[in-house]
Amino acid sequence: MNSKHQTVLFITMLAAQAVVISLVERLIPTPFSFAPGAKLGLGNLISLIAIFTLPARDSVKVVSIRLLISTFLGGTFSTFLYGFAGVTLSYIGMLSAKQLGPNRVSAIGISILGGMLHNIGQLLVFALIGQSLLVLNYLPILSFTGILSGFLVGLTANYLLQKVGPLRHYNQIILAEWK
Repeated sequence: MNSKHQTVLFITMLAAQAVVISLVERLIPTPFSFAPGAKLGLGNLISLIAIFTLPARDSVKVVSIRLLISTFLGGTFSTFLYGFAGVTLSYIGMLSAKQLGPNRVSAIGISILGGMLHNIGQLLVFALIGQSLLVLNYLPILSFTGILSGFLVGLTANYLLQKVGPLRHYNQIILAEWK
């Protein structure tokens, strides 16, 4: 199996995991009773892993596949619009923050930024659809949930990234031996 096939397999694996996590998360009642509609953003865990283990052109594939399939399996057009705005703003922000380097920002910081930007993206779409900026009054509450969720997801990502890096390297060695 060549390197291109390994990368496609890794992208597919991450996207599938992200879809499953996103669908399972929909079944979990919101842990933030003070913030209706707020979720933990567990699918962002896979986005972080993709950002840290793949080139940008491949990590965007993981994020896009997750959004499209998750919406197709359990969403509506408005769900797609909110998700697209949140995912796009979040992804661009996280990828940009990662470029600052590990001495300036950690995976936890990148995750927190992603959680907050996701909420901002969704609120902006809601404000556009509702034709009112009053919905932005909800931003402080969603920012708090974004920070808390981002911290927990980032902490988990830190742990998993320590495991995924060596695992991916080990799999490449094993696959190279099959040739």
